[in-house]
Amino acid sequence: MSPAMPPVPHKDDLDSTWTFLEAGIESVMLNLDAGIDMKTYMALYTAVHNFCTSQKAVASGQGLQGSRGAHLLGEELYKLLGEYLSSHLNKVYKQSQSHTEEGLLGFYIREWYRYTTAAKYVNHIFRYLNRHWVKREIDEGKKNVYDVYTLHLVKWKTEFFEKVHEKVMDAVLNLIEKQRNGETIEQSQIKAIVDSFVSLGLDENDSSKSTLDVYRQYFQQPFIRATRTYYENESRQFVAENSVVEYMKKAEARLEEEKLRVGLYLHPDVTKSLTDTCLSVLVTAHSTLLRDEFQVLLDNERQDDLARMYRLLSRIKEGLDPLRATFENHVRRAGLAAVEKVASEGETLEPKLYVDALLQVHTRYQNLVDEAFNGEAEFVRSLDNACREFVNRNRVCKTSSSKSPELLAKYTDSLLKKGSKSAEESELEEMLVQIMTVFKYIEDKDVFQKFYSKNLAKRLVHVSSVSDDAETSMISKLKEACGFEYTNKLQRMFQDMQISKDLNNNYKVWQDKVLEDEDRKKMSDAHFQILGTGFWPLNAPTTPFLAPPEIVKTAERFQTFYFDKHNGRKLTWLWQLCKGEIKANYIKNAKVPYTFQVSTYQMGILLLFNETDTLSYGEIEKATTLATEILDPNLSILLKAKVLIASPDGAKPEPSTSFTLNYNFKSKKVKVNLNIQIKSEAKVEADDTHKTIEEDRKLLLQSAIVRIMKSRKKMKHVQLVQEVIQQVKSRFPPKIPDIKKNIEALMEKDYIERMDGDEISYIA
Repeated sequence: MSPAMPPVPHKDDLDSTWTFLEAGIESVMLNLDAGIDMKTYMALYTAVHNFCTSQKAVASGQGLQGSRGAHLLGEELYKLLGEYLSSHLNKVYKQSQSHTEEGLLGFYIREWYRYTTAAKYVNHIFRYLNRHWVKREIDEGKKNVYDVYTLHLVKWKTEFFEKVHEKVMDAVLNLIEKQRNGETIEQSQIKAIVDSFVSLGLDENDSSKSTLDVYRQYFQQPFIRATRTYYENESRQFVAENSVVEYMKKAEARLEEEKLRVGLYLHPDVTKSLTDTCLSVLVTAHSTLLRDEFQVLLDNERQDDLARMYRLLSRIKEGLDPLRATFENHVRRAGLAAVEKVASEGETLEPKLYVDALLQVHTRYQNLVDEAFNGEAEFVRSLDNACREFVNRNRVCKTSSSKSPELLAKYTDSLLKKGSKSAEESELEEMLVQIMTVFKYIEDKDVFQKFYSKNLAKRLVHVSSVSDDAETSMISKLKEACGFEYTNKLQRMFQDMQISKDLNNNYKVWQDKVLEDEDRKKMSDAHFQILGTGFWPLNAPTTPFLAPPEIVKTAERFQTFYFDKHNGRKLTWLWQLCKGEIKANYIKNAKVPYTFQVSTYQMGILLLFNETDTLSYGEIEKATTLATEILDPNLSILLKAKVLIASPDGAKPEPSTSFTLNYNFKSKKVKVNLNIQIKSEAKVEADDTHKTIEEDRKLLLQSAIVRIMKSRKKMKHVQLVQEVIQQVKSRFPPKIPDIKKNIEALMEKDYIERMDGDEISYIA
């Protein structure tokens, strides 16, 4: 503290008190760096205290008049301090006029720091005034009265800030532009200016609270205006001179820079308006240009650039909507083109080839959605829409809309059936997951179910499943996708197989009890499967068949056992599904007898040759009673394998042909499989399956109509049709004429009736 302090004033003397205080405040304002000794500091505090209390002491003896006087004298001290601050800041303003740009910023910051630090000390010196006179004035609702520290800020704002803020902001904006242009700047200067502007935001109604009004008006608004202008100019020029991809990189870098700028020296309050401004100028203004490039990037599979475009456009309102439609069309075209490539094989189209083509397209674009579009729900929806289109409506489906589910079911069968190319367990599970991916898009899910259950039945009957685990895994996936009803019969088929296993064990025990050793030797070694009619998609044989005596005896013996256990049941022998093995003991020069794996029909034909070497077509036909459409292809297989020789040489199976056992039969394998499915049989089977699908659909539609009408009693025709579509679309997409046809059919059966005004009523 300067030694030239005035003498300590008398407590009642305003002039000498202020002279003493002014010298102390001036010293704090200008020479705080030199320090202030505690004795002087306390003398200043005491001078304020003594002056105020002295007036109160006088006032207590003078009644109300004196009280008001004390009030006025307190106000004089406050007023004199305000005048001092105005004078001080006027000098500061004059000094500032010799500074510009960064020099001005340096000056402003130094003065601000010195002034606000001094304000804290002065506020403490006048603490008694704050506590009593200021508090009372504020409590009485007086405007423009503040605590001493706040008075300093108010004065700074009116006497200095409002005269220099434009020049200060110009300097700040020039600095920020330099930084945007790549120059290094003194960031701490801007941070200090921001803090100063924020500190000046005082709540007019409550000086103890602060607002961001000053910062927003004097800093944020000009900053945002400058930002908009800068990026409008830069982006316009950059777009004119560079590719769209380069522009996206630039825009992304600029957005990131501005985000970092907030953390470096701006106030967080600016974040939204800064981001909105940058997005508006850098993205929205150029969104048409970006979207026009989207198809080019898709065509060239530029994943990184697509991701960049997604990131930019996802940040503006409705920025991605046009892209989704473009993406959906692109995926649909890619799917149709992939199918077109494999569809040239026509009827002989390999199911694996077809499903792989669908999956490759889906996998490619699923990865793109995940990686480039962040797995965003609306892009997933576009992908799903596109896949649904090309899976259900493509060149292969032109002949039949149910071709996709049929081929998918056949491919599933090839995976789940034992074969030379069986996949590893982990690979198989992955393939089943992929099948479910395609299945999700299949509209005719009932068609898949029919073909799948037919193929499952064969795998179970022929014990040709690659593994029970794989079968149950697939069924649980279908159950998860379509519910219990969809897989109920499939699970019952598995149960029947387990029951049959137990039944065969019991049958062996029974045989051991009732058969003599000699009789047991004569019996064929057989395994029986009892399949419940309501659950298995199997039909009775389409041809009569006189089974060979060896088979008949075995079958009758089992029937005796079975009917003993289950009274009143009927057994239908499904000869077309039965198979067995027979040993060829007649072949010359065979080191080990060949074993023929045959269908029961083939077994019936071959066992006839135990009695003779040559048989005519008519004799075989009469002995087996097989229909020609079954007999001829089976004889053809035996001729092709050279088990039988035709006469005349090379003749086809027909009434004039005779057949001789080939004693010189040769094969590389000891076990020879002759049980090969005939193509015509497969075609008939597929056609039959489609017929049952149509029947099932009719029943499903009718039961849905009755169910709806029973609960609603009366309904408009259009509403009923819509409700039926909703109920059955998870199984297949119904055609409106089919629904109408079934409504008519139910009217004829008196389930429902037509009322006036296109209304339909349920007949209870």
